[in-house]
Amino acid sequence: MTSFHVIPTRIVAPDLNKGIESWDSILDVGEKIQSYIFLSTTALGGAKIVEKVVKKEEVKEEEEEEVLNFSGDETTAYNVLLTSLHAKGGSFADAYARRQREEQGASSSDEDDLGEPEEEDETAVDASEDDGASIELPLEELEGAEDDDDESIEDDGNDDEDGSDDKTDEKADTVVQSEDESEDESDDETDARAASVGQAGTCQDPFKKHLERGLLDDEIAKLSKGGEKFYTKFPAAGIDGGSWVSTAPSAPSQEKLLASCSVKKRLETSWRESHKECTWGDFETEQQCQFFSLCNSYQDILHTRRLVNKGDGVVNHEDVTTMDAYILHILNHLTKSRDLIQKNNEKLHHTSSGGLSSQSVVDPPRDQGFTRPKVLVLLPFRSSALKFVDRLLNMVPALQKANVEHKDRFYDDFGALNEEDAEALGVPNKKDPKAGKPADFRALFSGNNDDHFRIGLKFTRKGIKLYSEFYSSDVIIASPVGLVTRIGEAESEKAKEIDFLSSIEIAVVDFADIILMQNWAHVATVFEHLNKIPAQQHGTDFMRIREWFLNGHGRHYRQSIILSAFSDAGVNALFHRTCVNHAGKLKVRCQYEGVLSRIVLQVRQVYEKMDCTSIANVDDLRFEFFTTQVFPRIKNSIQGGTLLFVPSYFDFVRLRNFLKSQTASFALLGEYTKQSDISRARSWFYHGERKILLYTERAHFFHRYKIRGIKDIIFYSLPEHANYYVELLNLLEGNEAPSCTVIFSRFDNLQLERVVGTSRTKKMLSSPNRLFMFM
Repeated sequence: MTSFHVIPTRIVAPDLNKGIESWDSILDVGEKIQSYIFLSTTALGGAKIVEKVVKKEEVKEEEEEEVLNFSGDETTAYNVLLTSLHAKGGSFADAYARRQREEQGASSSDEDDLGEPEEEDETAVDASEDDGASIELPLEELEGAEDDDDESIEDDGNDDEDGSDDKTDEKADTVVQSEDESEDESDDETDARAASVGQAGTCQDPFKKHLERGLLDDEIAKLSKGGEKFYTKFPAAGIDGGSWVSTAPSAPSQEKLLASCSVKKRLETSWRESHKECTWGDFETEQQCQFFSLCNSYQDILHTRRLVNKGDGVVNHEDVTTMDAYILHILNHLTKSRDLIQKNNEKLHHTSSGGLSSQSVVDPPRDQGFTRPKVLVLLPFRSSALKFVDRLLNMVPALQKANVEHKDRFYDDFGALNEEDAEALGVPNKKDPKAGKPADFRALFSGNNDDHFRIGLKFTRKGIKLYSEFYSSDVIIASPVGLVTRIGEAESEKAKEIDFLSSIEIAVVDFADIILMQNWAHVATVFEHLNKIPAQQHGTDFMRIREWFLNGHGRHYRQSIILSAFSDAGVNALFHRTCVNHAGKLKVRCQYEGVLSRIVLQVRQVYEKMDCTSIANVDDLRFEFFTTQVFPRIKNSIQGGTLLFVPSYFDFVRLRNFLKSQTASFALLGEYTKQSDISRARSWFYHGERKILLYTERAHFFHRYKIRGIKDIIFYSLPEHANYYVELLNLLEGNEAPSCTVIFSRFDNLQLERVVGTSRTKKMLSSPNRLFMFM
């Protein structure tokens, strides 16, 4: 056991946790206080009491400073230090030696990819997701290697999607500007250029304003408590009857020109090259311009009208204007972070080279996080990840665009399935297996629909590397289930950890409406693990870690952007509980007209309201209402042909068990039903051999079955996707007037307003009547 004692002139502080409150105070103790430092060890440690050193001069500048020397167990003192931050590992002596090297002129600006040193003794890597096997790769320590000039290093071809082969270029969190980009401007020049445009209020860089703001204790307590009020309202461009509401005192400034948005000049140039049909300043549409301005304000964003309705009842899943806006924001954030670190490295190098007086004391800049990854993007399918990366590569500067490593491999892994893959996965061998499906279904499932993936992207001065190791990546793109799998591996295997999520500054969840049909709980799990104090050091130069990261306040500086086609209770809960950005929150509020006018058939639609005062009891009360009020009407029915639609799988299992207990004539069609059982169930239902068909929303989402023989529909709860209500009602058959029964409560207002409209929903929920009918 090693004990670390700091003995000032009059104060004795042997307890490290009480005597020293930050990592910086350890390394500065020899310079900033009159003290003697003793590093002692017990007999159990087997080390010796080491040198008593360093007394800083205070009066006479001629006195010579002594140097701190450490021997014995180097890591013990640092481990004790990390205990105060709930972390382990690392080396105090290494950190101090790094600082000494900087003072002696060994600036990391000489390296190509500037930042934290490489991890040590890291040999275990993730397994390839295609075969599930674990691969052990020996990793060499290449101290000071230049990762951007690694054309001379041949790729071994064994990269995992996590990029496990990239340990050798893990100079995390920093990148030097290329010579070809030397004409680009600094952050100060960016601010000056923005001010010169003449736009009031935009001369201050939002990047600096957001990351450099200090938070008081009462502000942090207020953010952690939540419950902010949305009192600023302004129109939402491109959304009829929609508006944005914000917790900030004023609406973000909307600028048509990128120069007035503090966008880096080289990104501005590449944006114009990739977006030649701009009709709203530098943007394609007013909606895209507004959304980028919102992203650039660094507020948390909940956009629940993600997809554009083309007017024919089909949402356009191929719309990319919103995606392009947040990709530009991500690239701008990464570029500014990179340039800031490069600029600070140059200052440190200039200082160590004698540019300043030898007596001047320059504190290391706080410009980094615990680990390099700054951006996390969660997407539902490989096809959506392919679209994201394709759009990103189209928008980067020409030099990086021309040098993309593993690009062919990426398009092979994330592109559309070929015939052999389709046959292996059981996809019918047809020219167009999706023929006859709705247009939005074909657009969504036209590519690779694998929902288990994770991949790192690394930006260097000469290009972009796909499949980079997570700790040397700038952007992590993953599906929720792919990342949760890694989290599970970290919990079961100590060799695998998830510290790469500790310094995320921008988190994007796109196509949240699709992820809801997968498992939204995975998204909540991922957000719970963001911005935690890491378990290991990972070679971090903690002298340059931002103060708010060290204090455990990273989540208050993380911007979260969630995009969905509609609002949902689970999405809202995640946004309000885990998104606690000090810059504030933004979300969309809009009016819905409903979808009743799109029903072709003349259907008698009966809405039955159940009384419920607590959301905790809504599931039990709904089940009781169905078993006592609705089921008796269909149990002894001779007609048959009743489709019982259930959005939740838990309710599906509950109703299945209930129908079994009642010896009811029914068939099952759920997301986990085998293909042979599905065909049998549909046949039984069509021919009247089973009177009830229990059908889930997820099964309809992934397959869009055209079920024949439906004469009556009971919605145990309204679907999340309002267009499913229309599709199912248009499948009704029979000579007599078909009917539909809907069970709802006041806690179903989000689904209800998308179906019947916002104005009708308010009347139905406030009315004392329990029955409502539409024809």
